[in-house]
Amino acid sequence: AMLCLGRHHRRRRGRRARERDLQNDIEGDGMNMRYNDLPIRSLGFCLAALGGLLMAVNGVRAFVDPAAFAIYLGLPGDAALVQVYGLRALFIALLVAALLVTRQRRALALLSACAVVMPVGDALLTSAAGAPAGTVLRHAAIALYLLVTALVLWRGGQTRATA
Repeated sequence: AMLCLGRHHRRRRGRRARERDLQNDIEGDGMNMRYNDLPIRSLGFCLAALGGLLMAVNGVRAFVDPAAFAIYLGLPGDAALVQVYGLRALFIALLVAALLVTRQRRALALLSACAVVMPVGDALLTSAAGAPAGTVLRHAAIALYLLVTALVLWRGGQTRATA
């Protein structure tokens, strides 16, 4: 971490400033993503990408055939309500894509952890509406998937994906 004062003149920063910069890098202050970077071939990246892709597919499905998608969700609803869900899903897919492109591992971890409220709520709502057990369990499985994704990303997401 050198401060350039001109083409040939450089001033070294003090030891404490260099240590503070390194600590900020490790904690991910947003200025240097070196320790917050998410490798494309990591398990965390793959889990987040798959989740974002599935949200995009759901968003499109909500507009292509709202009635069938309402049945898939386990909640009867009119086309407008299902399309509101579709817009929410498309927004989340775009947000995940933006965080993946910028490799924001911790932001993806927090997003995944916070997003758990949606499938948990979906499971509770579908159960109360008398949806089939498979539908309720699918929502619960999505919540578990999001928790695992958040944990993998928070711990570093560095485990290589196998394919």
